[in-house]
This record gives sequence, structure tokens and C-alpha cells, in this order.
Amino acid sequence: MTILDRIVADKKIEVAQRKQLFTTNYWEASPLFGRAANSLAEKLKASSSGIIAEHKRRSPSKQNINSSLSVSEVAQGYEEAGVCGMSVLTDGKYFGGSLDDLTLARAVTNFPLLRKEFIVDEYQLIEAKAHGADVILLIASVLTRKEIKQLSEVAKGLGLDVLLEVHNLEELEKSIMPSLDMLGVNNRNLKTFEVSLNTSRTLAEKIPNEFVKVSESGISKVSAIHDLKTYGYQGFLVGENFMKTDGPGQAAGDFIKQLEA
Repeated sequence: MTILDRIVADKKIEVAQRKQLFTTNYWEASPLFGRAANSLAEKLKASSSGIIAEHKRRSPSKQNINSSLSVSEVAQGYEEAGVCGMSVLTDGKYFGGSLDDLTLARAVTNFPLLRKEFIVDEYQLIEAKAHGADVILLIASVLTRKEIKQLSEVAKGLGLDVLLEVHNLEELEKSIMPSLDMLGVNNRNLKTFEVSLNTSRTLAEKIPNEFVKVSESGISKVSAIHDLKTYGYQGFLVGENFMKTDGPGQAAGDFIKQLEA
């Protein structure tokens, strides 16, 4: 069993337990549930940098990236830096995150927030909306085409943007459908955790132009973004490169200045 298999198996158990504690009606009564979402796809189309910054305390491959900073400070710093949006890890067991992180970030910012999670159930979309998310992530490697269609259509019905993540051509071909806004290519192999930007380069021409192309993971240099832009990418998810510093917001701001120089 791979790390990804273990995460998904644990996630299904976790969601089943949460369903017993909190009904969908409970989440739908949240003050944030009726909030109009802020489109990340539109932000990326209009941006010269395309940076999506991330809040991530740890991961299965790196036990501690940065657990000392408050999510509120990180979120404010990113927004002041001018990033297009922020990805918030909400998985607790493997990444040290929570839905509370999403709410705390929402309380101090207006830019788009992505709930970065292993989505396996419609219930998690309701949770995302109730905690202030504007965007949800679907991972093709853990979902069937039917599940992707169902989940993405429900998300769109809730007014949320959908970022679909793929790792290879097979996943991409099974996933393309009108209910997606963005197609993300994860340069990190979730089975081995090895990273290669060639994954984004190889798959770029296979992504239809009606979708915003996003490159994820392993982006640490301005030169990499300049290169990926020539392949049609408009969004760039940068996580550890900012989070491993004492000031992620400052690091993001400096990075964007270099990018736009």
C-alpha cells in the first residue's frame, strides 16, 4: 500500500466519522455558507504572476516544514504580497492542517482560498463552502471519471471553482469535462514523492485551452515559471519554497518582484 493509498483509506474513515458528528444541515447554517465565492480561475487569467501560495506545516515526505507560524499571519502576508490565492492544507493526520485553518485565513483575507484536501465525498464540498473556501481540489488518481463528474458538478452548484489535479496522460484523458475550471499538473509523483517539471511540460499540449493550466509542486525558481509560461501555464502553486522561511509573505513578495522585473 502506497502513502497515497493509506491517506485515502484514512480519509474515508475520517469523513464517515465527521458525518456522524455534523450533518450537512449544520454546515449549511454556517455564516460563510452563503458567501459569494471569489474565482481563482479568473484571478489567474488576469494576473501577470499567477502565483498560488500555500500554507503547509508538514507532509509525509517532510515531517516539519514550518509549524511555528500562525495561519492568519501567513494568509495576510500572502495577500499583501499580491499572490492570486492561497492553498490551505486541511488534512490533519498527514499534513498537520485543519478546517479551522481555512476559517482563520478567511477571517483576515479576501483573496481566493483553495481547500487542499483528499476529496472523496460530497460532504467535504459542503464543509469547504461552510469554512470559507472558494476553490476545491479533486485528485484524479484517487477518483473515477464518474466521481470526478459528480463531485465537480456539485462543487459548481455550490459556486466553487474546481481545480482537477493529474499526474500523467491517462489521468488527464479520463478527467476532461466541462465542470472543471482549472487543470493542474502535479510535478510530484504521489507514490514516490519524486519531483520533475518535465511532467508539466509533457502534458501541457494535451490540456484544452478552455481550461486554466496550473503547474503544481517543485517550483522554487523564477526561471522555472518563465519556462512553464511558454507552455501555456497561467497558475503556479508554490508551497514549501515560501513556507520553509520565517516570513512566507515576504518571501512570496520578493519572488513576485523578481518574476515581474
